[in-house]
Amino acid sequence: MNDNELKALISLLDDEDPEVVDHVEQRIRQMGGQMIPLLETEWEGSFNSALQKRIEEIIHDLQYESVLDRMRDWKNGGAMDLLEGLWIVATYQYPDLSLHKLKQDVEQLFYDVWVDFKMDMHPDEQIKAMNTAFFSKLKFAPNTKHFHSPANSMINQVLESRRGNPITLCVLYMLIAKRLNLPVYGVNLPNLFVLTYKNNAGVQFYINVFNRGLVFTTKDIDQYIDQLNIKRLDTFYQPCTNADIVRRVLRNLTLAFEKNGDTERVREVEQILNTVRDDGDGLPLSDYTQR
Repeated sequence: MNDNELKALISLLDDEDPEVVDHVEQRIRQMGGQMIPLLETEWEGSFNSALQKRIEEIIHDLQYESVLDRMRDWKNGGAMDLLEGLWIVATYQYPDLSLHKLKQDVEQLFYDVWVDFKMDMHPDEQIKAMNTAFFSKLKFAPNTKHFHSPANSMINQVLESRRGNPITLCVLYMLIAKRLNLPVYGVNLPNLFVLTYKNNAGVQFYINVFNRGLVFTTKDIDQYIDQLNIKRLDTFYQPCTNADIVRRVLRNLTLAFEKNGDTERVREVEQILNTVRDDGDGLPLSDYTQR
């Protein structure tokens, strides 16, 4: 079908016969995301609020299916690019968000840090330099005022506001560190996401980005786990995967919508989470608070 035929098809969404409308809507949904620009044009030119509402629902559903497909492909492709995974999460609320633009923004953060960075520093000094750049120069900080906001799980919003929750701040810190060739990785602690510096020379310590880059040790994790009265697991001490990180971001987003009472978005985000879930997937949801 050419554009004129597609436009004619969309115009039938305003037909007086409900059977015609249902059939047309089914055809449009089958055609997928290619229909979105034409649907948007129809919405802009309509003065029928009922028709506009129907078009809005169709567009949302088509965009949502695109998020599910992208996330499924990302996971099945090995989940190699962490930023791409966070971009897919963000397209749930910002469907027009550009991955290319997002990569450019993160690359600019790297250059802003790189100009003041020396690679021959001791690991402790490297992290001190990273902390100074990340918190003082780039002005990133914890979003304590709106801690449970869904925006904290949207990487584009965190880049714009320079405010985030523990995991999104950790992700940006880690992406910059990786570009600087620092061996920095994510660690899935219960109730808190942190980073670990772990090199081939046997040096390993941990970084609490939400606490302005506070450095701590394995013994500190021991004490933290013991205080929670749970079993010490290897996953609390060692690097996690990109898929682990995206799953945790999606859990946080689910909990944020739960606190807002938005049951429909909770259901949708849980479906996105199912596309990247592994068997025996880490801790139960109740053990992952908004962190």
